[in-house]
Amino acid sequence: MTFIMNPLLYPYVIKHQKQLDFHEFFDQVAPLTFGFPPVRSGKFPGMGEHVQRSFRLLQGENLNNLTETMMGNLMLVFRQDYLTGESEWRTESVYQLCNSIMFEATFLTLFGKPAHTSRHSGMVTLREDFVKFDTMFPLLIARIPISLLGGTKAIRDKLINYFHPQRMSRWSNTSGFIKERAALFEQYDSMGDVDKAAHHFAILWASVGNTVPATFWAMYYLVTHPEALAVVREEIHGVLQVSGIETDHNRDIAFTREQLDSLLYLESSINESLRLSSASMNIRVAQEDFSLRLEGERSIGVRKGDIISLSPQSMHMDPGIYKNPEIYKFDRYIENGKEKTDFYKDGQKLKYYRMSFGSGSTKCPGRHFAVNEIKQFLSLLLLYFDVEVLEGQEPCTLDPSRAGLGILLPASDVQIRYRLRRS
Repeated sequence: MTFIMNPLLYPYVIKHQKQLDFHEFFDQVAPLTFGFPPVRSGKFPGMGEHVQRSFRLLQGENLNNLTETMMGNLMLVFRQDYLTGESEWRTESVYQLCNSIMFEATFLTLFGKPAHTSRHSGMVTLREDFVKFDTMFPLLIARIPISLLGGTKAIRDKLINYFHPQRMSRWSNTSGFIKERAALFEQYDSMGDVDKAAHHFAILWASVGNTVPATFWAMYYLVTHPEALAVVREEIHGVLQVSGIETDHNRDIAFTREQLDSLLYLESSINESLRLSSASMNIRVAQEDFSLRLEGERSIGVRKGDIISLSPQSMHMDPGIYKNPEIYKFDRYIENGKEKTDFYKDGQKLKYYRMSFGSGSTKCPGRHFAVNEIKQFLSLLLLYFDVEVLEGQEPCTLDPSRAGLGILLPASDVQIRYRLRRS
């Protein structure tokens, strides 16, 4: 494996999409992890290309629809589970709060609701089983046989069964993205129901496996930095006031995509927490022997099958790019009232300076939806609640056990107290 550590060289790697491909690596690890047959094995001709095209349903006007639906589902969970009772202080752990709300709201948005009610029964059990599986995820990606991981296979089978096509056919308000994938799978007679369900389970992991910890870090850094929290809360209030919307815990709130896009300080704070918590590796597998030309006359010989890896975390923590990179600076990505996009390394402007969602053609297709839903969650939280970190706790640190796989989990949870804000 060859590591490219200089971010000034990243564009030279990323532009070689034909010679350096991610899908070969994905096809090796995803089937073993999630329990479905390889997509590009020849058994399902054309499926890989169709699956890639389905990701367009996470963008454009479809993104607007997803964002609107997510807003409604977040309000549903907040309203029924948290916007009740008097304004006394309640205690909760940050990760538990983020996980319980974001897991269910995201599930409802993508996969839909039961036929005759607004929420699925057994959601708590589903979430708990997901966490158990997710704990073993790094070992599965490392290709440790699932048979050696205790009860992990039984848990995975249970999770997969939740997405059995017969069960899913009874759900309503399913997203266009999931509908298209389900219709695609039906075109392949050789794909069994369990295989179809396993693909849907993989999408569940993709939609919450990194988003929940990303939400945790975004919330954690805000509530532990009162100045940042005050600025972001004021910005959210200001956007609603311009639209003549009153904030009251008895009123449901809905943000348009345009309003979410205008929340520059909130977005900067989220991007800053992503910079500090993301530890993914961008992996590419060489499809042929070729010479990888770098800057100037430099080049390196690459053989078919060689693995090239970019390590964005080293860039995110580079003091030559980010001043005091270990410090949370909520407005780091704002300059003169606009998004800051000019970052430099050794006097040269960087094309890639923040890579929390990957790069090139394999950049996370759901990244815009993920950022929007984190914005929505934090906006509702700050509008409806006063939130304080309980005293006497050590600063939260990163758990390195998932290094290379995305957003790192916290090494321990953080206790907060919250109450309804007074009108």
